[in-house]
Amino acid sequence: MRSSRHPRPPVRTMSAIGAAALLVVASPAIASAAPAAEPASSSPAAQVAAPVPDLAWAACEGEGLEAFECATAAVPSDYDEPTGDTTSIALTRLPATDPAQRIGSLFLNFGGPGGPGVATLHQLGAFLDPQVHAQFDVIGFDPRGVGLSDPVTCFPDAASEQAFLAEGVAVPLTAEEEASTIAQFGAMALACETLSGSRIEHASTANVARDMDLLRQAVGDEQLSYLGYSYGSILGATYGMLFPDRVRALAIDGTLEPSRWSGGDGSIGVRTGQGLAASQVLDEFLAVCAEVGPASCSLAATGDPRAAVETLLARLQQQPVEIPSPDGTTLTVDYGTAVAVAFQSLYSPAGFGPLADTFTQLLALTEPQQAMTTQQRGVQLSDIGDWLRELGLLEDYSGVGSALASMCVDGEHPLQPWDYPAQADAADAEAPHFGRFRSWVGAQCEFVPFVDEDAYMGPWDQSTEAPVLVIGTRHDPATPYDQTQPYADRFANASVLTVEGYGHTTLGVSACANAAIATYLATPSASMPATCGQDVAPFAAAPGTPGTAPASLVGAPEALAPGL
Repeated sequence: MRSSRHPRPPVRTMSAIGAAALLVVASPAIASAAPAAEPASSSPAAQVAAPVPDLAWAACEGEGLEAFECATAAVPSDYDEPTGDTTSIALTRLPATDPAQRIGSLFLNFGGPGGPGVATLHQLGAFLDPQVHAQFDVIGFDPRGVGLSDPVTCFPDAASEQAFLAEGVAVPLTAEEEASTIAQFGAMALACETLSGSRIEHASTANVARDMDLLRQAVGDEQLSYLGYSYGSILGATYGMLFPDRVRALAIDGTLEPSRWSGGDGSIGVRTGQGLAASQVLDEFLAVCAEVGPASCSLAATGDPRAAVETLLARLQQQPVEIPSPDGTTLTVDYGTAVAVAFQSLYSPAGFGPLADTFTQLLALTEPQQAMTTQQRGVQLSDIGDWLRELGLLEDYSGVGSALASMCVDGEHPLQPWDYPAQADAADAEAPHFGRFRSWVGAQCEFVPFVDEDAYMGPWDQSTEAPVLVIGTRHDPATPYDQTQPYADRFANASVLTVEGYGHTTLGVSACANAAIATYLATPSASMPATCGQDVAPFAAAPGTPGTAPASLVGAPEALAPGL
């Protein structure tokens, strides 16, 4: 079942990178750019005759989860040894509310990579159109290496990881910060390989697709019904390539053109074009702010919103600001933090007002302010491996390793670590602020030859005959709209639905899109609308209105960890 792959560059070692080196997480998602050449082809592999897991559904434990059922599936760790060692896959489901109308099960992926399906579905509840919940058992699952499914971890516990990450900068600007960032990424890569190498080597999206096909069989469905958001577009495309005859419905909301995910020049953060997309959405944010004025956008009260934001970011490059907390601690906001907050806030039009308030407050706080420096400290890493977990000395937790695992093994990483500063400069010239921010995504993958021999890396032209629904939001900072039609063009029978609005995917912001998804899932051959509007308008609430904090349920793993 092994796929053809481009040879990796020689293994890089940096003797100075050790347990005391630091890490900067280059944050989350990644998306479009100019078309890239596809990597060496590999023919789709048939599902091996792996045992179909038995699912013992039972009531989920936890407050507020009475409507949910939970189960755990054992699937092959390595599909080349289908009856060998297994890995655990955690699932949860909302049973169909009208058994007489039940069509089957709907499998969800909320993005990432590294986004948990179980916790996210528990958080969202019955978030789809009521028709979907009447006709389908809605299933969320944690992909292998994620959440409750034997997660890839790079530190002994979550607290150690958070302490390590806190010492980095989100956007390195100086030569010193760039060198520190490279060292930090090297430390993360070595830590992940040391503590979770056996999990990473089987963490490819192709293996997640194979798992999903076993889960489909386990719930008794002859064909797959699937709804994927963001990185879920890669999982959907991979499943379609591996199992073209087993697709009933693929609904994809927020797309990445898969050839850019799996191959091409530059880092994965650059070749997928997310920096440029986010920069364009910031332009939209500033234009709408100026249009609605101070009554709805506090930033407009400063005069020119664009000039105000550029002034703020220039000040933060020179000097971070400290914000006192009631508990006596202080929050340090530097340039990279401000860019990261802006990026996440642009994931939803509900975040536009709070982002304007944040910029306005920071602008006031940066009026001549005392200098602030960040003291760099290292974190000692633990010993090797799997046996530490068996002894109870390593904690399984949901962290950045889950995102890195599939990202590193799914595609090519042709750069050397020291190529990243020049790449970041070029990206910043094309897309100010966000280009540099996103260009470091995937740098961890350059240090250690993370490989899953069963990964699928193309070609990506699909042979499935099933109708496919592809949805793109016009101003999406994380999965650029210009990837929507190219993704659909991979399929022989795909409809494109454009959501005229702002943000990353349609979750919670477009009843029209929700209804279209419901119609499609019930009858995949039904005609789809060409466009939908949004229910949530930017700056619709007055500045400072409670309950308008940035909402990025899909984006949570994508805006806070390396991935999509």
